[in-house]
Amino acid sequence: MTKVAVVTGAGQGIGEGIAKRLAKDGFAIAVADINHETADRVAENLRNNGFEAKAYYLDVANRDQVFNLIDEAVKDFGELAVLVNNAGVGFIDTFIESKPTDVERLFDVNIKGTYWGIQAAAIQFKKQGNGGRIINAASLAGVEASALQSAYSASKFAIRGLTQSASKELASEQITVNAYNPGVVRTPLRDAIDKKTSAIKGLSIPDQQARVLTEIGLGREGTPEDVAEVVSWFASPSAKYITGQSVMVDGGMHYL
Repeated sequence: MTKVAVVTGAGQGIGEGIAKRLAKDGFAIAVADINHETADRVAENLRNNGFEAKAYYLDVANRDQVFNLIDEAVKDFGELAVLVNNAGVGFIDTFIESKPTDVERLFDVNIKGTYWGIQAAAIQFKKQGNGGRIINAASLAGVEASALQSAYSASKFAIRGLTQSASKELASEQITVNAYNPGVVRTPLRDAIDKKTSAIKGLSIPDQQARVLTEIGLGREGTPEDVAEVVSWFASPSAKYITGQSVMVDGGMHYL
């Protein structure tokens, strides 16, 4: 029976890197994204390279759509093995100028989307009776809060809490729940963060990026592939005794 890894937000950036890495690990990949075009592109690229993959479209803030994603992936491939709750949004603004629509959308996607994903995967894993892996996208901003990212930081702290709570509830079913905390990773979301942060601080984008680089111990930005290696480990037999943990993937910006 084919085992599927469902990766939300897999149409670009870190999610795309995770999808490619888990495909190499032998999983069929459910490439899930709100963007039809990018999901199709990633799924097609995986198939062209000899991997099993299919694109699925959803808004993770919608509980019914998340449950339908899990159901459809199981119908298409056979058995759920891994869920990566990677989908997320962010915005940069001062605390007092943050718009209600931006804050509400961010909480809906980042917190509720992760909650529904854990819930849907846990139900399916219990039904299958073989345990499983749930892996959530937290962030450096969910370990050390960032200025100009109040809502984003709050959502990522929440995801670490959801990870710990779910891990305690689901451990008896041999379902592990862990999280990864990326630091500065060059993605379209990071480009938008740099642009807005630079404007608020009155800096050029290169100057803003150079300042951030001085905070990274290893002296370079992370890549989606760096993050994907940690997710791959969480999904592997090597991590079968690891649950409720969040691992920093930040090149030495912060230490737990």
